[in-house]
Amino acid sequence: MKKDWWDKEFVKLVTLGESTTAGGWSSCRPRCWAEQLARLVNEFQCVPVELVNVGIGANVVSTRSPCYGISGKPAASERLDKHVIAHEPDLLAISYGLNDARGGTPINLFCAEMNTLIERVREKIKPLIILLGPYFMVGFNEGSGFDKASLKTFYQYNDAIQKLAFSQDCLFADLLAAYDDAHWLVHSDGVHANDLGHRVVANEVFKVLASNCSGLSQATKALESHIPPWRDESMLRKDYGHIADNARP
Repeated sequence: MKKDWWDKEFVKLVTLGESTTAGGWSSCRPRCWAEQLARLVNEFQCVPVELVNVGIGANVVSTRSPCYGISGKPAASERLDKHVIAHEPDLLAISYGLNDARGGTPINLFCAEMNTLIERVREKIKPLIILLGPYFMVGFNEGSGFDKASLKTFYQYNDAIQKLAFSQDCLFADLLAAYDDAHWLVHSDGVHANDLGHRVVANEVFKVLASNCSGLSQATKALESHIPPWRDESMLRKDYGHIADNARP
């Protein structure tokens, strides 16, 4: 049998990450992927999940990141207690890699710092953790100090984060695969997701949760025994006589 990662409805979702997690550049707050993810979860729960979005623009994973000096502070390692653990989420989405890759953080250092974050969280609370791989982007030469990566680097980070998720018993959302190199999902700045890109991110994260967490099925399972019939295909069938009579239900 497939592993069931979470058999209860989610109570509190914390999204920890960079500028796209914060909402850049969705056209309004409700179109940010974190907000959309919470709505998708709530569509299938009896009690709505509470969202705490702690994304910060230009954020990096650690003070040890080479680009920390030009990053949006505090780093994830500095703010973990206040911005994550204090909220006691039962669902934690961690989205890092894009800024560290572009800022020149070696993959081994990045993974070591991510590993430490996960261990620190689990010392205090026991949420389901899902790690997001890097977003797809096209503007790698902006010259602001975050110009040390390429799409190849992103795929290397993606593989490393996936392996880290497996080794630390976390779920993983492969956003590069979800984007499928579609440049029209990227904002005109070449870096952030646009509204359509945010929807793709939310859908991918929710897909991973739905296919691994039976708790999201509780409400719909409860409906199965008393859903009233609603399908009426008579108008579609009426002109086909004997074919309609032999049709499957």
